[in-house]
Amino acid sequence: MKLSVKDVAKLLSVDDKTVYGWIKQGGIPVYRIHEHYHFNKSEILEWASSRQMAYAVDAEATAAEFPSLADALKNGGIVYGMKGNDKPTVLRNVVDAMPLSNAVDRGLLYEVLLARENLGSTGFGEGVAIPHVRNPIVLHVDEPIITLCFLAAPIDFGAIDGLPVDTLFTMVSPTVRMHLHLLSRLGFVLRNPAFKAALQTRLPQGELMDTLLRIEAQIESKSKAAQ
Repeated sequence: MKLSVKDVAKLLSVDDKTVYGWIKQGGIPVYRIHEHYHFNKSEILEWASSRQMAYAVDAEATAAEFPSLADALKNGGIVYGMKGNDKPTVLRNVVDAMPLSNAVDRGLLYEVLLARENLGSTGFGEGVAIPHVRNPIVLHVDEPIITLCFLAAPIDFGAIDGLPVDTLFTMVSPTVRMHLHLLSRLGFVLRNPAFKAALQTRLPQGELMDTLLRIEAQIESKSKAAQ
């Protein structure tokens, strides 16, 4: 999904001047076509998330239109004590652990995730990373899957804050719109103090899911109140 300067300013709750400043500094991912600036929404969400920047959660996409984060996490499951001493090994083990159908080529998924990391780390910061497929259609999954893995030992993930990663949310979605919705929602939830504490203490699966459900219910309530 392509965005204009005004779209990015609205998404990140800043003014146009701030966005132009980021462009001038060369820090924000942008494309210049025929003297106009264009942005890829997925790249902007990743860029903002890696810098712990607040952005507007998608108020138009409701649970009736898209599955919730809790649904996607229920589909993907939670793994405690995932082994691996480096990024490629961990990603391979994560792909092997994901509950995917036989129609999904796990080798292809691994290669795509690794290629995505070569473009830039998906490290969110504070020990969390969100490996994902930027072009979800290639995998042909029926439902969104988010697998949460707590690593047995932290590893270097090239995160922008320089901290090692010990918590991974690996995401696969069937459509681009669903991918953007879940990526936006996950980045928003990861800034919630209660959910951050749940991850840091590695709550049991039931308690962690309950925490996520409460937070998502609050998001939906605020979205409805704002309409």
